[in-house]
Amino acid sequence: MSDILKSIVIVGGGPVGATLALLLAKQGLAVTVLEARKQGAAYSESRALALSYGSKRILEKLGVWGSLAASATAINTIHVSQKGSLGRSKLQARDYKQEALGYVLSYGKLSEALDASLASQPLVNFVFEALAENIAHTGTHASVSYSYQGESRALNSRLVVLADGGRSLDEIAGLVKETKEYGHDALISKIRAELPHNNIAYERFTANGPMALLPNGEHDFSLVWTGKKEYVNALLELSDEEFLTQFHEQFGDRVGQFLSVEKRMAFPLKLSQLKTTDTPHLVVIGNAAQTMHPVAGQGFNVGLRDAESLAQSLDVTAPADFGCQKMLDAYRASRQSDTKNGLLFTDFLVSIFSNDIVGVNGLRGAGLGLFDMIKPIKQHLVSKMSYGK
Repeated sequence: MSDILKSIVIVGGGPVGATLALLLAKQGLAVTVLEARKQGAAYSESRALALSYGSKRILEKLGVWGSLAASATAINTIHVSQKGSLGRSKLQARDYKQEALGYVLSYGKLSEALDASLASQPLVNFVFEALAENIAHTGTHASVSYSYQGESRALNSRLVVLADGGRSLDEIAGLVKETKEYGHDALISKIRAELPHNNIAYERFTANGPMALLPNGEHDFSLVWTGKKEYVNALLELSDEEFLTQFHEQFGDRVGQFLSVEKRMAFPLKLSQLKTTDTPHLVVIGNAAQTMHPVAGQGFNVGLRDAESLAQSLDVTAPADFGCQKMLDAYRASRQSDTKNGLLFTDFLVSIFSNDIVGVNGLRGAGLGLFDMIKPIKQHLVSKMSYGK
């Protein structure tokens, strides 16, 4: 159709959408990105992202990592333990011939670096303050209705990609998602410990829920502490001193005393995935397609792999066939194993380690110790965490 916009339309200009735009531009494809926020609005966001080693390589390939390396903190070791048990396990990058198991980086720094790179791409039209209101699709194209500077506008394209984090799913015909509410919230903050982190990330399982400390900066950790909503709400009400004392009781002495904590925030946790995707000319990626518990740090990295796989699918597809059923089926098949295994793995960890059933605690501790001795299983886990394989 002659009125179909020649560029691919991406709804959502966060890190996943921006990464896809950059991948496509480097393949010579024109892209229009619709982002609801103002330009630069995300740059001050300090929320920590845990990047896998594979995600770092994607950003390296795009030429973005060089400007980020100084702001990123490497994770060289992951230490996994359970409160009340002697069992523990350690994963170390050097055992798997990797320079790091992952990296911790702020959302704002990554957004700024991606936007700067996109600004030099003549094939990318990045429209800020463009609020997508509806997406419709037919057998020949998809249409995006959006508001911009007080006006209602629309774009047609052979391929529209929804990468908005899941904010618009319920209003798009043909998309059905399956959601499991954990009834848990995640408390996030930044915390300073007495001892240096030595590039070790800690995953600690307790009866109330898992907690993670990710090395972030020279002295600090980013904290993710999950538990039932009422438990997390009570933690939010504590003074900083009371909070640090309670956290130390749950975490232990591995990094000494905890000296300070920044502002604490919380958000609800759920597991969701698309079940119906009968949507010609429309692809959903990132958190809009699947939302995972943060216990294993998989969600964002799965989203970046979505973007990379979609770009690879388009690279071997004629433009006239963008968004056709054959192309969509091939893309979805390429992502099925990674997505399914990521969802199952994170849900398994939460189900097994976030309860205090009598008799199970000792078995879990023994399981951690056994896991630490079985190298093939550890190799498989590192490969999954790094590359989704």
